[in-house]
Amino acid sequence: MIPLDIFADPVCPWCLIGKANLDRALEARPGHPFVLAWHPFRLDPTMPPGGMARGDYMRAKFGAEADTIDIPVLEAARRAGVTLDLTAIARVPNTLDAHRLLHWAGIEGRQTPVMSALMRAFWREGRDIGAPEVLAGIAEAAGMDRALVMRLLASDADRDEVLAREAHARERGIRAVPSFIIGNQHMVEGAQPVETWLAVIDELAAAPQADPEAEH
Repeated sequence: MIPLDIFADPVCPWCLIGKANLDRALEARPGHPFVLAWHPFRLDPTMPPGGMARGDYMRAKFGAEADTIDIPVLEAARRAGVTLDLTAIARVPNTLDAHRLLHWAGIEGRQTPVMSALMRAFWREGRDIGAPEVLAGIAEAAGMDRALVMRLLASDADRDEVLAREAHARERGIRAVPSFIIGNQHMVEGAQPVETWLAVIDELAAAPQADPEAEH
């Protein structure tokens, strides 16, 4: 098996689209060698703890382009078959707690369904994925202990761990999301099309496998 480390933020639209394309490729190649792991990387680490109204955030970040910046996102989402509802999104959260939840989900082997649920909650349902009750509900739906997650979110549990992992990613050269590291060696940046992932999987499948007996 080959590790596929994914640096992503659930409030990043290109992470949503990139995940959808990767999902389609993995479904088309059920024998793929990848073991997925999601790693914390906030799109905007300067976001206030309580988040910001989306309109205010977009104007502060993109200025005069705020009214048109979503056009390429909507077009790329349409091509990828991704449903999103920008009109439902009232606030952009600070996603530190969402990444803490993903960290705990990783311990329980539930990261990918939790990331899927976080993206769906934000992009399709317009829910505040910075709110503890929303995160606890997502955790419960993924088979995690809701009460335990609520207690953890009310504390600083693993906050420093998640921040340290994000800092380490930036030190390694991760500058944007989504970023994918294949087999601890090759980095692929951006929302790659399905065809790219299919080509990668097929190339890996065709590569000669090391003979474990060769060392003896």
